[in-house]
Amino acid sequence: MTAAPSYLETEEKGSIGTRPVSRKPSPGRLAPLAALWRLVCFFGLVIALVFVMNALVGSGLRRIKTSSYGAWNRAMQGKVNADVIISGSSRAAYDYDPRVIEAVTGVSAFNLGRNGSQTDVQLAVLKAYLEHNRKPRLIVHSLDAFTFVTTREVYDPALYIPYLKDEQLYRPLRQINPNFFKSRYLPLYGYVVEDMNFSWVLGLGALLGWSPKENYFLGFSPQNRKWTGEFQKYQAANPEGVSFAVEPAGVQVLDQLIQLCQQNGIQLVFVYPPEYSEMEAMTNNREQIFAKFKELATRANVPIWDYSDWRYDGNRDLFYNSQHLNAGGAAIFSRDFADRLKSYFAEQAAAVRGSEASRQERSSAPN
Repeated sequence: MTAAPSYLETEEKGSIGTRPVSRKPSPGRLAPLAALWRLVCFFGLVIALVFVMNALVGSGLRRIKTSSYGAWNRAMQGKVNADVIISGSSRAAYDYDPRVIEAVTGVSAFNLGRNGSQTDVQLAVLKAYLEHNRKPRLIVHSLDAFTFVTTREVYDPALYIPYLKDEQLYRPLRQINPNFFKSRYLPLYGYVVEDMNFSWVLGLGALLGWSPKENYFLGFSPQNRKWTGEFQKYQAANPEGVSFAVEPAGVQVLDQLIQLCQQNGIQLVFVYPPEYSEMEAMTNNREQIFAKFKELATRANVPIWDYSDWRYDGNRDLFYNSQHLNAGGAAIFSRDFADRLKSYFAEQAAAVRGSEASRQERSSAPN
């Protein structure tokens, strides 16, 4: 009888003994492992692409040389180093033209005003600026009726996301909005979840050589707009007037801004820019707000330049709403402000010369 083929046996006999017969791997056994490996590779590739995309978007946004991104990039990359820095909200960004200030005073100027910002964000921006640029001679901090209201939501977060590795910027922003932790450590989270303006498109466009239209000049953004009529609606909706909170946390933040300037040996001037006259009348607790301004300023010997009675504060042709000057109004106000700033610098220089002359007289006087 013919013996069964050896490949059907579990053992193969030989002169030395027996040994197991080699078997071909069963496809059924490896199928789950192969599927798991493919899955791991797929998700690994997706994660890698997400990290790469995040790096590309951030790199692109940091390359933009125009618009608000361009102005902010200059500040964060240490390319400003101006003698006069304007800090504040959109009222700062839209009202103070550094080009006029430079022409009148002969000193360099730059506008760090932030659209939609409160004092706590403005302080974070100022700290980040000082970390990367030469200390200015003077900081002009623009005040608002809502100066003491703290931030509920950071406006335009994509502006800050490419620079969240900067601790001076990251720590205060995370304190305001804990989600900045995710924006810092989770790739694309900030651009996809936090940013509603699809700024990642700008970043990718910048990598291809495209930049937004230039509408910021030394940080100043002129508003070529006419009176919108928004104020009349606001007025009708608030017939009893409005009040702005004076939050203890907001007071503390403005005091911290004063301390920041003192610690760095930087002169500070508070300025309340023009506001449409009828809005002034609507603010019920205006006296309380200005009393707090004066309390903080007096304690730290900080001048306050109040333009509440600006000669054009009732002229709608120079405003586009109750809080903001249009380009024409900003040109006039910037000239008024620059003239006052020039006089301020001249007074300081005269005081220094007088002090020096007095010192020399004392030193030369006979004992």
